[in-house]
Amino acid sequence: MEARLDYSTISPEAMRAMNGLERVVRASSLEPALLELVRLRASQINGCGYCVDMHSKDARAKGETEQRLYALSVWHETPFYDERERAALLWTENLTLISETHVPDEVYEEVRRHFSEKELVELTLAVVLINGWNRFGISFRDVPGSYEPEQPVAATS
Repeated sequence: MEARLDYSTISPEAMRAMNGLERVVRASSLEPALLELVRLRASQINGCGYCVDMHSKDARAKGETEQRLYALSVWHETPFYDERERAALLWTENLTLISETHVPDEVYEEVRRHFSEKELVELTLAVVLINGWNRFGISFRDVPGSYEPEQPVAATS
């Protein structure tokens, strides 16, 4: 696989805008580990190999277990995630697949049980942003494998 083009060099303005949104998400009140699960799940749904590689490494660096990472694509059928994480994953899936789901009222009500209004806006921005990054990565064929997390990856079971 070969990248189609280096969009960060071609349009630094676009990357500044995306990175500005990234700073807002990182400064949010949401837990960093939860954000990594959201990023990874949306990337799985969208099929962005580069982002799946990146966010699985980042999640591990933040202490995520291998078991939970391996089971993320089938989170509905596993007991490995708490209610808040399940609500975030439900929101992530519905927003990522919005043309199919249109985010039903019952999904909104379920998610609202676990997130304040401010957190829900922050979570929505996180989902919007990772879906945007996925579209850059997929469209321009970012090559998976080269990403290194800021923190060393800890071996977990």
